[in-house]
Amino acid sequence: MASVSSESLAKALEALEPKLALATVELPKELFAVLQVLDTNSGLRRALTDPAREAADKAGLLASLLRGKVSADAEDTVKQLASTRWSSERDISDALETLAVTAVAAVAEQQANAAGLDKLQKDLFDFTEVVSGNHQLQAALDDAQAPAEAKANLALKLVPGACSAAQLLLRQAVTAPRGMKPVRLVERFMELVAKRQQRWIAHIVSSRALTDVQVQRLEASLNKLYGRELKINVSVDPTLVGGLVIKVGDDIVDASVASRVAELRRALAG
Repeated sequence: MASVSSESLAKALEALEPKLALATVELPKELFAVLQVLDTNSGLRRALTDPAREAADKAGLLASLLRGKVSADAEDTVKQLASTRWSSERDISDALETLAVTAVAAVAEQQANAAGLDKLQKDLFDFTEVVSGNHQLQAALDDAQAPAEAKANLALKLVPGACSAAQLLLRQAVTAPRGMKPVRLVERFMELVAKRQQRWIAHIVSSRALTDVQVQRLEASLNKLYGRELKINVSVDPTLVGGLVIKVGDDIVDASVASRVAELRRALAG
């Protein structure tokens, strides 16, 4: 995805996040439904990605199509996409898919915190493990002539006990693969879920081994700071010389001696 489209996707994800706290599975279902409309209507995609059209005009076009058919949150999310710039028609559809999968992950997260995301990731992984090693299953799920519901039922039978979030993503992957192999699309979904999972993991790099007490104190402080129980991963990197580097999701706190030395060198170099 080109830089212009990446920036637009980042803005859309930022706008979506506040809506996810109380989101239900209906939000991603609606976003996937709109994605289906975009994928089957090239004229609409061209209109929404036309750089010559005003953002308000494109947002208004979508509003006229969606109002009363989807929730306000779904409508606002899609209008956000329409109001920004895209490098290609495909990019806006790919971005909407990313938003829908992110919403699915957020729903799983609501249901059981980090454990919900772990379960979702495992269910998707189990599907890829079964299908990747079986050419007959791949052929059956790739068959464009097979009824969509039959393929969805087959996919769900391969992962008995899959959570509702995984069922939604598996159904989406095999009924609307968007030019991809279903198993490859599920792998893409797994990458997006993993990105959501990183919000629950604190990666701590220290210049020397930490004691159990130090790790416990760090864990308690980070849990309080982020308002959630984080998983703590600790590794040692002697090149830091001293101090810590802590990463939680997109947040990075670099309190190492190495970083301060580097900053000093940059300052001296002018």
